[in-house]
Amino acid sequence: MTTVTTRTVAYTADGLTMTGHLALPAGADRRPAVLVGPEGVGLSDVERRRADALAELGYVALAFDLHGGRYLGVPEEMLARCMPLLADPDRMRDIGYAALDVLRAEPRTDPDRIAAVGYGTGGAIALELGRDGVDLRAIATVNGLTTGRPGETARIRCPVWAGVGSEDPIMSPAQRDAFTAEMQAAGADWRLVVYGGALHAFHHPPVDHSVLPGVGHHPQHAQRAWRDIVDLLTECLPMTE
Repeated sequence: MTTVTTRTVAYTADGLTMTGHLALPAGADRRPAVLVGPEGVGLSDVERRRADALAELGYVALAFDLHGGRYLGVPEEMLARCMPLLADPDRMRDIGYAALDVLRAEPRTDPDRIAAVGYGTGGAIALELGRDGVDLRAIATVNGLTTGRPGETARIRCPVWAGVGSEDPIMSPAQRDAFTAEMQAAGADWRLVVYGGALHAFHHPPVDHSVLPGVGHHPQHAQRAWRDIVDLLTECLPMTE
């Protein structure tokens, strides 16, 4: 186990002052880096711990903010902010680029070796960065199987891994089919893993507030999805080249 150093970073995006969580591995050398995007409720200790876990593996990791330091635990409030955001690729890209700039500016980051891992809305943002042609080494999206504007997916320059629960009513079979058809038509290097019996946000530990219908934790699949993401990073973003 390596010693991880963490700090809070403030930056501006979407007209808000965002508060991200940066995790650094031991040492002073440059390392590959991972951008970590949260679910629509916003940045929480769940994503902070995931950034820390990635730093334990040797990556520089930034868990980025969606809502200016707020966590939207009331479903209606979360939907009121996220639905317009998910309908606006340019806004999503702006949020992603602002976080990416912070990650690239970190002296420990190798700016030529960056991946994006996102959950829900954070996963949609990771995909939009890819669709805008950002030079990423890998994109992983968990229950964020969004489709983009016509023709733009062909700009994705890296492997795309996607995970979804079979019983997810938000990322329905029709949404899955649209996502995979878009990836295939674009000639992307893509994979989709469907976790049997899992609901939306199956990766996220239980919370102490109300959630949307169809949201639920699946401990086994949460662990499996994490291992799948780590395997993707091991393949596409090794410590040395």
